[in-house]
Amino acid sequence: MSATPKEEGADVPQDQKAGWTSFIKSLAHMTGDLSSMTAPPFILSPVSLTEFPAYWAEHPEQFAEISQGTTEEERMERVLRWFIATLKGQYTTRNEKMGSEKKPLNPVLGELFYGKWPDTNGRGETDLIVEQVSHHPPITAYYIENKKAGVALQGHSGQKTSFTGTSIYVKQSGHALLKVALKAGGEETYLITLPKLRIEGIIWGSPYIELTETSAIVSSTGYSAHIEYKGKGYFSGKAHSFKAVLSRGSKTVQTYEGQWTGVSTIGGHKGPVFYDADAVPKQEVTVKPVEEQGEWESRRLWQKVADGIRGGDYETAGKEKSLIENEQRQRRKDEAAANTTWPLRRFTHIEEDPEYEQLAAVIHDKTQPTTEDAYVFKGYEEEEKAAA
Repeated sequence: MSATPKEEGADVPQDQKAGWTSFIKSLAHMTGDLSSMTAPPFILSPVSLTEFPAYWAEHPEQFAEISQGTTEEERMERVLRWFIATLKGQYTTRNEKMGSEKKPLNPVLGELFYGKWPDTNGRGETDLIVEQVSHHPPITAYYIENKKAGVALQGHSGQKTSFTGTSIYVKQSGHALLKVALKAGGEETYLITLPKLRIEGIIWGSPYIELTETSAIVSSTGYSAHIEYKGKGYFSGKAHSFKAVLSRGSKTVQTYEGQWTGVSTIGGHKGPVFYDADAVPKQEVTVKPVEEQGEWESRRLWQKVADGIRGGDYETAGKEKSLIENEQRQRRKDEAAANTTWPLRRFTHIEEDPEYEQLAAVIHDKTQPTTEDAYVFKGYEEEEKAAA
């Protein structure tokens, strides 16, 4: 006996159905980037997009252990394992917490987010610095470092979204560079490109994310990993599936496959376990209490909006959100009138990233740009000066 087909809007709260219907109609007639669209309250998240880079370090033990690999191949495999470990947190845990994927709050230009993971078992402290460096288009820059372990991640990301009829397609722009200081001296660099997303379940009112197409990790040592993502019906026949091929030059060294939300194996589905997402609990970022944060820090900036969303008081959330957005529009008008621009506080923008260009040349993907700009962390001394 076949299951009854799910009706459109089946998961939408009754008092939100009118707004949801209007939202779906506007999606159907919208062309180009959807990031500026106003979403109905029930799919709004109380979390700003500036908090998302924290997902990179929610497994701080694995991040720290990268530099402990004794060979180039072992370190490359550790980077791949750490990267796969970040995916569940980045793309599915909001469904577990809030019932479905939610649209994050659009950060304001200059918004900041700071966090850390304390030193546990001698692994060293991991620090996170995030700044919203552009509003149109939205771009978030981040820097994550464990000084003791000798690992640091610097990157930026943006999103271009479009509606494809039943789902939203998200092309992530930007890249990350991972630096690993070797105990014997020297340094390795790993370029990490970002996967594309497909947000399904929109017409039912219960969005969820599926990764699609490919991404890559390319090391300065000559090793690289090509990762392909598929949904249900491919590879293992399960949702959230991936297959990664680790190579050195044109030679395949090893393969990995499975679910990035569950278990993956080495050398085939019957091989030894590569990573088990359920066996390694993530560690939430530690953030200062809101009352100790600066006015530009995310949780203080959006506190009233977030409280409204969490409490179901969408009217208050909407009013407070409009106040913030209108204030930002006025700032941009004032800057335009004065012929000035907003100064970046934690990062410096560069038009071309030579390390990206060198490593990206190894990726055999015509959709991957040959050159990209970047945002370089100014350093902790500059951070302290700006905070003073």
